[in-house]
Amino acid sequence: EVQVVESGGGSVQAGGSLRLSCTASGFTFDDSDMGWYRQAPGDECVLVSSIDSDVSTYYADSVKGRLTISRNVAENTLYLQLNSLKTEETAMYYCSKYCGTAPSVYVPTSQGTQATVSS
Repeated sequence: EVQVVESGGGSVQAGGSLRLSCTASGFTFDDSDMGWYRQAPGDECVLVSSIDSDVSTYYADSVKGRLTISRNVAENTLYLQLNSLKTEETAMYYCSKYCGTAPSVYVPTSQGTQATVSS
């Protein structure tokens, strides 16, 4: 059974940082392209960042320079370091096998982890 469990969210002030983690099981993690998606209240679920099996990375324009995606294949864990957070980045964050960049292409199936950024 494919399963991912996200953690690391929390409440921070604008400009603060969070490190999200995602532990994967039930599939070959090191061969899989992975992504972090987020959904703010009332908004579509969008891709924030992705990392290929060859460690190539993608970042949405709005987060370039502030977010870093990484993976530890020995621990089947995906990470997302979020720095200089903005209030508009308050959202539920989900990790998943990469399924594209189009808005709402990813439908959340895991619990996600909530990041709340206050001013």
